[in-house]
Amino acid sequence: MLDIARIKAIGLDLDDTLWPVEPTIRRAEQALQDWLAAHAPGALAVMGPPARRLALRQQVVAEQPHIAHDMSALRRAVIAAALAEAREDLALTEPAYQVFFTHRNQVTLYDDALAALQFLSARFPVIAVSNGNADVHRIGLGEHFHAAIGAHTAGVPKPDGRIFEAAAAAAGVAPHEMLHVGDDRELDVLGALRAGMQTVWLNRKDEEWTHAERPHLTVSDLQAMCQHLA
Repeated sequence: MLDIARIKAIGLDLDDTLWPVEPTIRRAEQALQDWLAAHAPGALAVMGPPARRLALRQQVVAEQPHIAHDMSALRRAVIAAALAEAREDLALTEPAYQVFFTHRNQVTLYDDALAALQFLSARFPVIAVSNGNADVHRIGLGEHFHAAIGAHTAGVPKPDGRIFEAAAAAAGVAPHEMLHVGDDRELDVLGALRAGMQTVWLNRKDEEWTHAERPHLTVSDLQAMCQHLA
């Protein structure tokens, strides 16, 4: 059970917690492909097929493992690799990436997300804790967040405890005073538990919990969590 009196800050996952990420990435990928078709068709031929994109991504990670946790750096490197293989102008890397990134930040919030953010941010410093590269300010949600900690800023991805420690430090609290909320069993719940935080598992799909360690609270939507905190 939650020890509500101990909570002084909220850590909040983004992708698949506040919005569904798969359709967002799919639209951003399509926008990038459309742009490449007009500006660098050779690169599109190199990275257009999904299997080829995956192979190119794996190649980049193998060659540059130090950026594997940084989704923006990795995306830029994949685009640059495709441009290089197609003998296209490498100066197109950044404008191509910006097309992707613009659409990556055009999300459709879950119905319960905005009200939950308003509730939480009125009561606690809220820290975004994400392995992805969504920008809460570009999305238009920045006013609800005290800070945003990403894998690229922390230097490590969830479930590494250091990203949760960085989130607690950004909130100005100890890890045991933070409640972390997220949809992923391993990345969010187990990672935060092992960092000493209380946790809420957002289980939108009514899945079974499969680990010995358990979240302090399981909810099917963010409104239910807010009701517990109220």
